[in-house]
Amino acid sequence: MHPIKTRLNNHSPSPPVSPRIRHSRSKTSARFTHQSLPHRFAWILLSLLIHRQGLFLFVPLLYFSGMVFYSGTMQFDVVSGGIQRSMAVGSVYRSPELYVKVRGDMDADNSTADAISSVWKRAKGAGWKPCISKSSLGLPESNGYIYVEANGGLNQQRTSICNAVAVAGYLNATLVIPNFHFHSIWRDPSKFSDIYDEDFFVKTLENDVRVVNTIPGYLMERFDHNMSNVFNFKIKAWAPIRFYRDTVLPRLLEEKVIRISPFANRLSFDAPPEVQRLRCLANYEALRFSDPIYRMAETLVSRMKERSVNNGGKYISVHLRFEEDMIAFSCCVYDGGRKELEDMIAARERGWKGKFTKPGRILQPGVNRVNGKCPLTPLEVGLMLRGMGFDRSTSIFLASGHIYNSERYMTPLLEMFPLLQTKEMLASAEELAPFKNYSSRMAAIDYTVCLHSEVFVTTQGGNFPHFLLGHRRYMYNGHAKTIRPDKRKLALYFDNPNIGWRTFKRHMLGMRAHSDSKGVELKRPNDSIYSFPCPNCMCHTNKTEDSKTSAAP
Repeated sequence: MHPIKTRLNNHSPSPPVSPRIRHSRSKTSARFTHQSLPHRFAWILLSLLIHRQGLFLFVPLLYFSGMVFYSGTMQFDVVSGGIQRSMAVGSVYRSPELYVKVRGDMDADNSTADAISSVWKRAKGAGWKPCISKSSLGLPESNGYIYVEANGGLNQQRTSICNAVAVAGYLNATLVIPNFHFHSIWRDPSKFSDIYDEDFFVKTLENDVRVVNTIPGYLMERFDHNMSNVFNFKIKAWAPIRFYRDTVLPRLLEEKVIRISPFANRLSFDAPPEVQRLRCLANYEALRFSDPIYRMAETLVSRMKERSVNNGGKYISVHLRFEEDMIAFSCCVYDGGRKELEDMIAARERGWKGKFTKPGRILQPGVNRVNGKCPLTPLEVGLMLRGMGFDRSTSIFLASGHIYNSERYMTPLLEMFPLLQTKEMLASAEELAPFKNYSSRMAAIDYTVCLHSEVFVTTQGGNFPHFLLGHRRYMYNGHAKTIRPDKRKLALYFDNPNIGWRTFKRHMLGMRAHSDSKGVELKRPNDSIYSFPCPNCMCHTNKTEDSKTSAAP
């Protein structure tokens, strides 16, 4: 729901570094006789440079030779003389081949026992509980009004809101209900009160931060009642809180009204306890979805539980990012041929005009896949989950936008999980009509259904899963109950159609166990408090106290 540093923005399409090639010195001479011409040329050139001490040329030529080696070790999918040579790992979308190979063994595998209930071994002993303190004292006279513009999608806006609460409280300022910037990608004109319960927000914060809907008219007269005339701070990303104290506060005291736009990612995650307390209070207590969204989401949660009666009312949720714009941004290639290529070129120009066609920009889809930057397809998600022990009887809620070429790509996932549901399948068109053309409202519904699932599965980085990660930790004793697959390893497994079902499943179960081990994690200085609420927003429970509670009648 909000932008998060480092861990939240892991989906950049920038080409990753090429894989390193390691060579053993003891086998150099033996290898040299069997190397191709480019390999020999590179070795000879490097030897000459080293012997002649051409150090000023060494670094760039080392890079060049590395690229020659990398190119020389690549194999291209070319049919020549009746011989087909396979391409390098990740350069071809091979998951459909794997599906065909393992499907029989997968369907015949009866070793799966109640996977939903057996996933989390550490969750019960997580030992954390929410403990956000609220002030009971009155607030001193305000130093002025802060107006912020929250940009981005639902969760990026949420970050801006929580950070604005923290800054306003720290500066003893009055926060004006944040304005949502209309974005060309999300194209959602929703206001704060369309997404969140504004009255509840103000009431929850009343003893900690003053929040108002508008700036008093007598102050706005100085600016001709035009916010664009108000002084606008251009603040660097991840600014420390001391910047607001030393630079913003003096101007606020002078002007009485200041504007900060844009405000996404404008406050460091490494902050004093009081700032973190206000962030926790805003995110986990004050922000509640508006009644229409809340009622719709709760209805879908109830319907998912009804459809999961064979699993004790438990279901898993999957956040799938296989929309056209996501694929285009990732610069990854699948198996849609010329049509897919044309669609992606058009989508990139539509959303990021010129960004991917700059001179010198090289798209490396194969390298991106090996580095875990390609969105998982519905087929890959299905294979992964079946390998992790979830069988055909598992109820799944799929949170997603419009799946690219959905009729084709969703078919294998529905074959593996026939009880899969989406909000469009759970609710009628009439029920969804008030939310249908508003991406943030639809995302808020998905968020709530995922929040209440027994297991949450994230398949791509971004603000949505990172906020859910933290919110679920806050709700479930500090344990995220979230599966976060290693997409670099997945790329290798999916690229090997000969891996065999038993081996594949062993790797998937190991990946699931690793997610369990990482369910409880404490926040480090530069981690997002919205993903890691322990220990700032939660307290470690007393074991003696827990045993007394469990023994009580």
